[in-house]
Amino acid sequence: MSNGPNRVLDELAKLMTDAAGAAQGVRNEAETAFRAQAERVLNKFDVVHRDEFEVVKEMAAKARQEVEELKKRLDNLENKSGSKAKTASSSSDKDEKKK
Repeated sequence: MSNGPNRVLDELAKLMTDAAGAAQGVRNEAETAFRAQAERVLNKFDVVHRDEFEVVKEMAAKARQEVEELKKRLDNLENKSGSKAKTASSSSDKDEKKK
């Protein structure tokens, strides 16, 4: 009779282990279903993935930097041509005054 209580406890432990395994399986199934549904909703809204967003963000930053550099170059060229135009106009003014 000494096996009686141990056998009951062993069967109870086995039952609990099986129940825990079944609960884990249900949890995994629920997570999978939730992820699939969430992915469908996000695809419906045409949401971009994070890695795609980061790539576009880097491209925009690079383009912004290039635009700033081009603005500086343009300002420098305009300043140079403006000073040449002023020099040329002042020279022509002096020439006209001499006449």
